[in-house]
Amino acid sequence: MNITLLGTGNMGSAFAHQLHAAGHSLNIVGRDAAKAQALAARFGASTELARAASSDVVVLATGYGDAVQALRDAALPAGAIVVDITNPLTADYMGLTLGHTTSAAEQIAAALPGLHIVKAFNTVFAQRLAAGARVSATETVPVFVAADAEPARQRVAELARSMGFDVIDAGPLRNARYLEPLAGLNIYLGYGAGLGTLIAPTWLRQS
Repeated sequence: MNITLLGTGNMGSAFAHQLHAAGHSLNIVGRDAAKAQALAARFGASTELARAASSDVVVLATGYGDAVQALRDAALPAGAIVVDITNPLTADYMGLTLGHTTSAAEQIAAALPGLHIVKAFNTVFAQRLAAGARVSATETVPVFVAADAEPARQRVAELARSMGFDVIDAGPLRNARYLEPLAGLNIYLGYGAGLGTLIAPTWLRQS
C-alpha cells in the first residue's frame, strides 16, 4: 500500500520502521521538516504533503490536540481512510479528557465528516510497536479496529496484519469510547504500575 504517515514522534518512527519492513511505500510528513526528512531518509520515503491525498491509508500519528489541524493541512479527499491512533490524555498522561458520551475518534470524525476515521493501534505503546507484533512463539500483539465504514475497517485490518499483528474487530467507531479508556489503563499499568512499555492488552478466545 501507499501510506502517508502524519507525525514523526515515537509512534511515527515506530510505524515507519514496521511499515517499511512490511513492504509498504511510505510518505512521511511532520511539523519539523528536518526531522521528517531524516526519518524518511532511513526508509527511502518521500516527504511530500501533497502526496497524502493519493495515499491508500493515512496514519495519524500526532497527539490528539494536533490531529484535526494535521488532517486539514493534508487536504485529504472525501472518502480517504485515516487511522486514528490518538488518545485524549490529560497533561500527566494518567487520565482522559473525553469519555462516556464521545471519544477522540468521534470528535475527529465530526470535525472532518468526509473522511473515514478508523480507530486502531491506540492501545499499543510506541516501544511495543517498534519491537514488533510477535511477543513469543505463541503470542502476538492484537490491534483493535473500530470504524463505521466496513471497507475502511477491513483495509486497516489488512494493514495491521501485514505488519504481523493480530486483529480484533471492535465494531463501529463509537466503540472508540471503550478503546481509549483501555489505552488509559494500559498506560497506567505500563508507567504507573511499572510493568513497562512492552505490554499490550489482549482478549482470550477459546477455540
